[in-house]
This record gives sequence, structure tokens and C-alpha cells, in this order.
Amino acid sequence: MRSEHAYGTRRDARPGRATAFAAAVACVALAAGCGIRSTSVPVDAGAAPSRVPCRTSGTDTGNQPPESLTVQVYLVCASQLATVERTVEVDESESDRLRVARALLAQLQQAPSAEERRAGFSTLVPAKLRVDDARRGDPKGALRLSEQPEDLPAEALAQLVCSYAESEVAVDGGGSVLLGGPGTYAPRDYLCTSQTKSRPTEVPTLRAAP
Repeated sequence: MRSEHAYGTRRDARPGRATAFAAAVACVALAAGCGIRSTSVPVDAGAAPSRVPCRTSGTDTGNQPPESLTVQVYLVCASQLATVERTVEVDESESDRLRVARALLAQLQQAPSAEERRAGFSTLVPAKLRVDDARRGDPKGALRLSEQPEDLPAEALAQLVCSYAESEVAVDGGGSVLLGGPGTYAPRDYLCTSQTKSRPTEVPTLRAAP
């Protein structure tokens, strides 16, 4: 009688283990069906997509004083160049190329406004950089910087080239600008292209000026 009771106990325990195993299998299947996959390796999905607009509302010209002028300068945004509008005060009696060049340089050195910063704009043009007129023997239309152009950060040079090339500072209106430095090297003719704007670390040089 004792052995039959023990055997009955062992026989009754088997369905219990089978039921527990089936329940575990069902839980795993349910998790798989819900798209849950366990992993011990952390997944790096990379940086979130950029939502920087690289665009501002523009300059309100309605209340501009008569001696001011709206200009466009190139700033860095999302690893590219994009334009922003700035208002500068000018004296019509002093509106030569050098003064335009200096006004544009000052705007490039100016810290972006709060709205521009929110839109993702920044500038890399050094605050100590200066621009002067050509020297004797330089080609017509050349400008001299206080630093060699190739010694500037690439993005800063791209900002300067494109801002100058698309303004009154441009050489013969051809979308290029002649820039030299403080040394004895001849100015070089820099061109602003679509590649310059999309990849400002690669400023193309047309040729060495004669």
C-alpha cells in the first residue's frame, strides 16, 4: 500500500512539471510575438537627426535708418555655409571697397544673435583679424589680411571668401576675391562655389595672382 501511494505521488507530480514548462514556453512565444528581443549588448543608434533649420526670419527693413545697408554674410551652420542678413551703417561718401570689406569682416566677427544661435549659426572668423588695401605692385582689387589666408581656420576662410565674392568686394564681379597676407607672398584668387558652401573645409584656389 505504501509503495502504491508513493508511486501515485510521483505520477501526479509529472503533469505539474509539464504544465510549468508549457507555461514558460508560452511566455517566451508571447514575448517574441510582441517583438521583444533580449540582448546583453547595448545598442548605439547614433546621434539623433539634426533639426537645425539654418534659417532666420531675416532683417526688418521697415525701420532702417537711411544711412544703413542690409548685407548678407556667410556663417557656419550644420557643417555648411549659409547666409544671414545683417544691417550695417554706412557713409555714402566712404563707400569704397575697403570700407565694404571692413564692414563685412566686422559682421563675420560679430557673435551670432540669439535667434541665429537658435537656428544653429556660428562663426569661426578670428576677432583679431584685420583687412587692409592692396600694396604697391599687387593686382588691382586685391586685399591684404593681417594673417596669411591659408593660416586661418578653413571654415573662417570660406566664410570670408564667400561673403566677399558675393559683394562689392568681388574681383570684377566674377565671384572671386584676391586675398593676401602680411608677408611677401602674392595675393591669390579665391573662388566661392557650391562646393565651398557645402564643404567649407575645402576652399578652392584658382591661381596665384601675377
